[in-house]
Amino acid sequence: MNDKKTIKEVVRRRYGEIAAQAQEATSCCPSSSCCPPEEACSAAALYSSKDLAGLPSSVMGVTLGCGNPTAIAGLKPGEVVLDLGSGGGIDVFLAARKVGPTGKVIGLDMTQEMIDLAQKNAQKVGVQNVEFRLGEMEDMPFEDESINVIISNCVINLSPDKDRVFAEAYRVLKPGGRMVISDLVTEGDLPSAVKESVEAWAGCVAGALDKREYLEKIEAAGFVDLETRVGGFAYSGADAEEEIYQGVKHIDVEARKPA
Repeated sequence: MNDKKTIKEVVRRRYGEIAAQAQEATSCCPSSSCCPPEEACSAAALYSSKDLAGLPSSVMGVTLGCGNPTAIAGLKPGEVVLDLGSGGGIDVFLAARKVGPTGKVIGLDMTQEMIDLAQKNAQKVGVQNVEFRLGEMEDMPFEDESINVIISNCVINLSPDKDRVFAEAYRVLKPGGRMVISDLVTEGDLPSAVKESVEAWAGCVAGALDKREYLEKIEAAGFVDLETRVGGFAYSGADAEEEIYQGVKHIDVEARKPA
């Protein structure tokens, strides 16, 4: 089995390449990204036209998620929101509109190239209540109980230490705070050969857990009142013909830290 350091470096390198190529991208789904088939993961498919109004192509062209957590997070003016794995910044910018000038949205990403891209995008959008920080989900550079809401869009599956991610999320959330994430899970275990492929990790397959195990990890971190919605998305193309890909699903999870 590949060690955690190797997995993280492969993921970091892959998403650094995606960010570096962002200005030239003609597709929303660069190879090995974490989104479903191109027609399903375009910004227009995941977000409403109202959401996308005013966003430049350098934001919409790096849509690597599988859902729209800001649409279900119930964000309120004045809240402090943290986006785990913020990428080019699309969910940060959408959240910033909802929390308004009295609120703040922080994007956390472990890839310097993505941070650079997101900061340039913030200048293009002209948004003031956002910040992007370089850091890892497993060791979040934030004080205890400093965040109202955590969102994440198809990123936690990339972590080789999800227990640590959820524990850190619990730590930085204020009492009564909530976590709203879109991610990938499986129905059943993946073959060991897939789990041991670092390239499959970068492609959001190897790191996807069985749905039950994924939710158990969230509960083990201390979260309560879990609400889930499981979608039916599967990979397309030649890969979809393989049984292992047919069991990969999109899931939305809402959970709360006790007050």
